[in-house]
Amino acid sequence: QLQASGGGLVQTGGSLRLSCEASGFTFDEHHIGWFRQAPGKVREGVACIGSDGEYAWYEDSVKGRFTISRDNAKNTAYLQMNSLDYEDTAVYSCATGNRNICGWYDYWGQGTQVTVSS
Repeated sequence: QLQASGGGLVQTGGSLRLSCEASGFTFDEHHIGWFRQAPGKVREGVACIGSDGEYAWYEDSVKGRFTISRDNAKNTAYLQMNSLDYEDTAVYSCATGNRNICGWYDYWGQGTQVTVSS
């Protein structure tokens, strides 16, 4: 099970940190991906982190602004989002898969709403 939290309303240029709490599986053996879906748009991958935290991937539009991390002792992954703008408004969710490969996803958690106002 995956549960995203930490969303909210923030002004342009502001920051938020999202959390993805995991349970029911061996967290430190699985990658975690963050996704977002804005109204009327398809879901897109934002970032992914490998099981040991050594590998990270970012979608081009968030590079340099978002940072993905994880604390395996707490079974939690994070997405630090800085310099937010209106285009970042979406429901953010986290996911993982049976194979420890960024890009492979089988399980999705409930999302958290992020709204960026001008």
